[in-house]
Amino acid sequence: MNRNIGSIAVYALIGLAVFGFISFLITDTLGLLKFLFISLVIGAAVFGLVYFFFLRRRTPNELRKYRKAVKQSKQKYKYQQKNNRMQPSPVKHNVVTKKSTRPLKTRKNHTHLRVIEGNKQKKKNRASL
Repeated sequence: MNRNIGSIAVYALIGLAVFGFISFLITDTLGLLKFLFISLVIGAAVFGLVYFFFLRRRTPNELRKYRKAVKQSKQKYKYQQKNNRMQPSPVKHNVVTKKSTRPLKTRKNHTHLRVIEGNKQKKKNRASL
């Protein structure tokens, strides 16, 4: 019942807005055009300020994170692009690696992955589908 009252109120509000717009259009057309133009300019100014102070700074941060991820991926797989194909990067001889001092990493069991066991020998009767 409350939903019906709410939708009736919304329709009544929209109807009043349409009635006011039409009456304003008939009585004072030039005033309506001025009002719409001023509203458009103020809306654009507010949007510009919000974009300049809040939304513009978010984009470089995401771009920075993307570039960092690409750099880490390139370091992980040790590939670089030459002549539009992937080739292994040359090994640096002047850099001392610490792999000899570190113990080898063991593979971890990923707890979010599991094997779902089921009856895999059972064949479906495709003719009944």
